[in-house]
Amino acid sequence: MSIDGWNTVLVLGGIRSGKSEFAEALVADAPTVRYVATAADTSADDEEWATRLEAHRARRPARWTTEETAGEPRQLAEMLAAAQPAETLLVDDVGGWVTALLSPAHQPADATTTIAELAAAVRSCPARLVLVSAEVGLSLVPTTPLGRAFTDALGTANRAIADAVDAVVLVVAGQPSWLKPPPPTRPAAVPAQVTPAAAGSRTATGPALAPTSLPKVLTPSVPAAPAELATGDGAPWLTPPVAATGLAIEPGLELPMPDEDAGSQAVERAATRDLPGAGFGGLTRLVEFAAATQGTPQPAPWSSTRMLLVHGDHAGGAAAGTTPGDSARRAQEARDGRGAWARLAAEAGAELQVVEAPAADPIETDPALPLNQVEAALQLGWRLADQAADAGVRLLVLGACGAGTDAAAAAVLAATAGAEPPAVLARVRTDAGEYDDAAWMVRCAAVRDGLHRSRHSSREPKEILAEVGGGDITVATGVLLGAAARRLPVLLDGPVGVAAGLVSRDLAGPARHWCLLADHGGHPGVQLAADVLGLTPLLDLRLDVGEGANALVALPLLRSALALAAALPVHPSLRIESDEAAPEEAESTTEPVAVGSTTNEPDEAKPSTEESEPAKPTEESEPATPTEDEPDFREPEPAGPGPTSTDPDSTPLDSSGRRAG
Repeated sequence: MSIDGWNTVLVLGGIRSGKSEFAEALVADAPTVRYVATAADTSADDEEWATRLEAHRARRPARWTTEETAGEPRQLAEMLAAAQPAETLLVDDVGGWVTALLSPAHQPADATTTIAELAAAVRSCPARLVLVSAEVGLSLVPTTPLGRAFTDALGTANRAIADAVDAVVLVVAGQPSWLKPPPPTRPAAVPAQVTPAAAGSRTATGPALAPTSLPKVLTPSVPAAPAELATGDGAPWLTPPVAATGLAIEPGLELPMPDEDAGSQAVERAATRDLPGAGFGGLTRLVEFAAATQGTPQPAPWSSTRMLLVHGDHAGGAAAGTTPGDSARRAQEARDGRGAWARLAAEAGAELQVVEAPAADPIETDPALPLNQVEAALQLGWRLADQAADAGVRLLVLGACGAGTDAAAAAVLAATAGAEPPAVLARVRTDAGEYDDAAWMVRCAAVRDGLHRSRHSSREPKEILAEVGGGDITVATGVLLGAAARRLPVLLDGPVGVAAGLVSRDLAGPARHWCLLADHGGHPGVQLAADVLGLTPLLDLRLDVGEGANALVALPLLRSALALAAALPVHPSLRIESDEAAPEEAESTTEPVAVGSTTNEPDEAKPSTEESEPAKPTEESEPATPTEDEPDFREPEPAGPGPTSTDPDSTPLDSSGRRAG
């Protein structure tokens, strides 16, 4: 087993941290494994230790072989040096090797030299090698000389081996954290909109897949009669530049954020519009979102909208209760300009693009999708968003149809947000409108088994998509990331969309800020994911006419609200106040212009006191003309007494703003 080009891996962790289980999961796909046990077998004297050893043995597959080195510590280095390139070795653990090294039976011994020999053997080992060791650097200093000798020796061994291996991972409470990631296995061109940070998760293995041709973009029309349904034939798809260069999608993508200032200014502006009622109510969030994503406090209704209908089936128990072939029939109807999605897209004036995603394997027995197909599906989704942005689309609507999508989304919610699958998995309804609780229980069992099967995975975003997500959620994730990179908002309304939102959030935090939730549809998984993502549904109609179709129903209402916010004038009462303030402001800022002058530029010379009526001179008066060091400013003459006097008959100020007399 080679993990992204890593030939040797050191797995560190504390007691009961899950380090051994994680190391075993790393070599689980190898055809044979040589398990090297370093601990001495003291089962005859220690019953508890015998139980631990038996638990370790019970986890090992029958095809693994076990070898022990406790009798001779130097045997481990010799074994690594003699290993063959096609072999896979798992050494568990280095702490047992150090214990044997410090045993009185092997004294006197030069521990430093022996550790150096082991590190050299690890560095030159041609086989694929995983070593397990306890991290003792976080514990207290032992109170006995022998305990201090053990921690010193094991800490020295850990440092030497960590320097020799290709990768180091620290497992804490069952969660891996990669301390020494390797360099990228291949250079990957990245679009100008994103810059991936150093990735610590596993990347795709296997041959790279050729870019998939993008599907047609359809423009459905409203049918005049059932026999005259239009099929629609959109323009040929374009190949974005990223399709030829490849794309590396890893955690840490730097994506743009919407303009928050424009959003808050749009809310303030909407409150001043001339409306007969109290205002936009819950649709105020719509105005704020549209303004932030468009970067202007006066957002316009979305002029060009495209719906992406992602079709991808899930095999196994996830699809329990569905009619075979039903989702493919509905996807074909959409392509032919028929069915709910095509009809609603025509009513809303939206383009329709049906996307075929890779089918997913049964998650209870196998990963839903190979890692290299995950990368290809993410790229496909990104290219779809690129294509839409290049075509002038201003809003994407994300829809989905496929068998088992609810169960796959529930598995993603459980893996990313810690949800309980039965709590987020909607009940199953038959074609006759009845509830099929037996099918619902089969789906719950499939999600449970899939999560249990993948319990040792790293739970990185791409790992989750590979283990339980499947092709449709992966393509949808790529769409959300690509749309955010192109500053293109996306309208969601179903489980696939919000599951993709959770994964895209873990790949790039700003992605969720470009998503808008039309209606949760009463779906428990959508409601939970919306809370996690911070998305508040604009409507509470509890529509359930198909994922994406719910958003198309709401689209005309959303456009109408944006049209009102953009076109209505300010309220007359506020306009009157503004008109009254305007002359005063003009009077206070008007500069005197000399007789015969043809300009009022501020750099023009000021008129002399002979050309304007001066104030009456007194002994205490000062020249009205400002000096070069004084600001060029004239305060208007007040209509009443100044601030230093309460006498109504007080002497008025002269034009220079100073008291006369």
